[in-house]
Amino acid sequence: MAKKGFRIVKDSMGPVRVPADALYGAQTQRAVENFQVSGHRFPRAFIHVLGHIKAAAAIANRRLKLLDSRTAAAIEEAAIAVGHGKHDAQFPLDIFQTGSGTSTNMNANEVIATLATKRLGGRKVHPNDHVNMSQSSNDVIPAAIHVAAALETTRDLIPALKYLQAAILRKARTLDKVVVTGRTHLMDAMPVRLSQEMGGWAAQIGKGIDRVESTLPRLAELALGGTAVGTGINAHPRFGRLVAQELAKRTKFPFRTSRNYFESLSSQDTAVELSGQLKTVAVGLLKITNDLRWMNSGPYAGLGEIRLPALQPGSSIMPGKVNPVIPESVAMVCVHVLGNDAAIGFSGGSGNFQLNVMLPVIAYNLLQSIELLAKASRLLADKAIAGFTVNEARIAEAMGRNPILVTALNPVVGYEMGAKIAKKAYAESRPLIDVAVELTSLPRARLKKALDPAQLTRGGIQK
Repeated sequence: MAKKGFRIVKDSMGPVRVPADALYGAQTQRAVENFQVSGHRFPRAFIHVLGHIKAAAAIANRRLKLLDSRTAAAIEEAAIAVGHGKHDAQFPLDIFQTGSGTSTNMNANEVIATLATKRLGGRKVHPNDHVNMSQSSNDVIPAAIHVAAALETTRDLIPALKYLQAAILRKARTLDKVVVTGRTHLMDAMPVRLSQEMGGWAAQIGKGIDRVESTLPRLAELALGGTAVGTGINAHPRFGRLVAQELAKRTKFPFRTSRNYFESLSSQDTAVELSGQLKTVAVGLLKITNDLRWMNSGPYAGLGEIRLPALQPGSSIMPGKVNPVIPESVAMVCVHVLGNDAAIGFSGGSGNFQLNVMLPVIAYNLLQSIELLAKASRLLADKAIAGFTVNEARIAEAMGRNPILVTALNPVVGYEMGAKIAKKAYAESRPLIDVAVELTSLPRARLKKALDPAQLTRGGIQK
């Protein structure tokens, strides 16, 4: 007899003590006890997708006359409840578990079977024989990775990146007349308009969107139907196609069955590919945040070209200090995504023969990277890009002392004379135009026109 607060459940390995109020059963409880590693759980998006997969599988099995209508309907209803997040507390498993994710697949099967049994007034719905019919953890978990990543990418990440890109372009349009000192190697270079600099940022984000979107067709391919090793054992030949069609109808995403189940079960190349695209997006965001931090640096001993919104005190000891907290936050997200990508890459290479055995950590890191980049993109747009102001006086002062502007005179006076002018202006800390008047025969009016910073941002040869 079970002790108070627990019930005894038997499986093929014997009796297990399970919390009395738990909807899951013996296999989940064994995993709870075996894998007390990190406390990291599968993202709820992944669990919800598992629910929708189980619902679609029940519908497919009913259409194939493998499940009777009442049982299929009960499973579908229970699975949809899981898909809508109504039973999240019933999914307690650590991600560092069996590499196939079997424990989490059985967690879903057991919870749904319990709910379905209740809906049928106690008529037994079996987690393996009914809920997991025509499936294996080996095709369910890879499919769930694809479905969850595709949906989170299209619903959250891509809209967030487009939001950030639009915010950058809006801000850039307001700053088209602001000319700043360009920098290469962190050293003064030829001038650029701030709108041009920010246009480069927007283009980075745009190409990141393109890269992520280019992976979506491969994410659409699902392993369901391959079952244990890719042969489709114990599954109707039409099962995978019917499940993919049902998921496509439910999600409005063009899911389809895999063209090769052996590839879909044994490898996670598409997850690795998507992670690589996310890494590239993160690298682009890291570049943008570092630019913002440099431009904001100071306000007196740094560049001081812009002022980011002052959001909170920046020091526990230095009164009045304000730090670029949003770019710093986003930069840390970017570094975290790079780390996730490394873990996903190593995990992707851990496919042995017919199965990849690091599926849970791939799912966790991939979905985390998608979520972090989506949130960080909106954060950067709203709390950094939209609100920064420009210190035009500081920008103009630096521009007036920039000896590298002499580059524009190369076609007229030659590189050697240009270098002489620049070095003298720098050594004597004098305006470039004054030194150019001294060392060349060019009139000041012509020099002023040739060295106009705004004109130099349009390229071409100055005359």
